[in-house]
Amino acid sequence: MLLTHLSLTNFRNFTRLDIDVPGGPVLIVGGNAQGKTSLLEAIYYLATFASFHATHERQLISFFAEREPLVVARINADFRYSREAAAHSAKGLTHHLEVRLIREQDEYGNARLRKEILLDGVTRKVGEAMGAFNAVLFLPQMLRIVEGAPDERRRYLNLSFGQVVPNYAADLSDYQRVLTQRNALLKILGERGGDLAQLSYWDSQLAELGARLIFARIHALHELERLAAGLHRELTRGLEVLRLDYQPAFDPLPVAPQQYALPLEAPKDRSGLSLEKIKRGFLERLERIRSEEINRGVTTIGPHRDELRFLVNGIDLGIFGSRGQGRTAVLSFKLAEVLWMKQKTGQMPVLLLDEVLAELDPIRREDLLNRLLESEQALLTTTDLDAFQAGYVDKARLWRISNSQVFV
Repeated sequence: MLLTHLSLTNFRNFTRLDIDVPGGPVLIVGGNAQGKTSLLEAIYYLATFASFHATHERQLISFFAEREPLVVARINADFRYSREAAAHSAKGLTHHLEVRLIREQDEYGNARLRKEILLDGVTRKVGEAMGAFNAVLFLPQMLRIVEGAPDERRRYLNLSFGQVVPNYAADLSDYQRVLTQRNALLKILGERGGDLAQLSYWDSQLAELGARLIFARIHALHELERLAAGLHRELTRGLEVLRLDYQPAFDPLPVAPQQYALPLEAPKDRSGLSLEKIKRGFLERLERIRSEEINRGVTTIGPHRDELRFLVNGIDLGIFGSRGQGRTAVLSFKLAEVLWMKQKTGQMPVLLLDEVLAELDPIRREDLLNRLLESEQALLTTTDLDAFQAGYVDKARLWRISNSQVFV
């Protein structure tokens, strides 16, 4: 997959940008606060329809147009599939994707935001458009995947899996809707009492959707771990072994009575579990803890509370790892994500890397850059071109960016 053209209007600090995008590595060079990260954010938005920075999508609209009663931010992109993959998927060779973020005033003068997505000129829902364009993103802040709170890791998994796992994005949206309804009912039952049988419908819905998400995460992480472990071994010259420890809040393989999990024990293998077994076990657990959840007024188990830990040589990086180890683990996982998406879709995703060489020693920089040369398309930002080997710079296209203007 190649992004061939990008156009931005009123997106972040870009009033207008219109540029052809070459294949292979592209180095985007500029000082801080010049628009480098915003450029990557716009491209990644085409893959996920969610921002990795903004707490609300209205923040994506250019502040230069803040006073206008009607403002439209647009991301337009042309992209191309490989001929082999296009023929196999019957999706066609070339495509156009447009996202519109429209901020307007209602009849009372209050601002509201709506989003429109058009794929090849046809309006689509988010779930329908997800997967048309694929991208993998690395930011310095993504060390939070290792060091941060569990919700950081869950959000990362959802953005990645939603691009390639069939129906994942739709199941996640439905699960969150059902979870909200069930939590509201739990609170009512806890405060006012009522017929507990009312929970049966929501339990069934939650177990069905939750089981699908758990099943998808089990298999995706099993596949990703196999790829990431090999890449991590290469990046560390065989000195470190990376493992992924998926810890579902409802565990289909619970710890048996009288058995205690050891801190360094190997992560569990749940890949042999059927979807039906996960669903049945989830529903049974919900029924057993119903009284507890009514008292607390909240759903205490399910994919919304899942956890993922990164282990190197048996050590949890989130607790004991150095920043360099954490950064290398995230890079390995990101490179594995690229290969995994290629295996699942037949398309190599666009690779987006923001200040990727920071905090890496010279050996790991060299290994990483050699690996990046294998990508069909990679856009890398930097404030310091000297951080890159001369040989890599010679093979890359160079863009300079200043005041949200790109100079090719």
